[in-house]
Amino acid sequence: VFQSQAEPKPGDLIEIFRPGYAHWAVYVGDGYVVHLGPPGEIGGAGSASLMSALTDKAIVKKELLYFVAGKHTYRVNNKHDQKYPPLPPSDIVRRAEEKVGQEILYKVTSDNCEHFVNELRYGVSRSDQVRPQPVSLSPGT
Repeated sequence: VFQSQAEPKPGDLIEIFRPGYAHWAVYVGDGYVVHLGPPGEIGGAGSASLMSALTDKAIVKKELLYFVAGKHTYRVNNKHDQKYPPLPPSDIVRRAEEKVGQEILYKVTSDNCEHFVNELRYGVSRSDQVRPQPVSLSPGT
């Protein structure tokens, strides 16, 4: 049973709401998603992105959405479709599945799970959870 209004279609981005942050995955069909998790993690329902913050590597995994989401809610969120044209669903799925099993660089600020899925869907690496800190231009600081 899906927890979002729209049932995911291949190529859709899935936003999983975890305490303090959102974990992102791309739906590839038959109940499966491709997402980033820390190397050596057994099981996806934990704090994959948080644990990855402690390392500079992540592994691309293909797991069942219900397993990755665990007890957390999720939704289909293709929020950049108006700004960037999504690639064809077959290309998104192929690109995602080609990466499964690969260990890749992980940085919370520049190479996180949201960057990963946006790159797959749009060819653009971006994360709205990570924003540059404002620079103070006040005199005397």
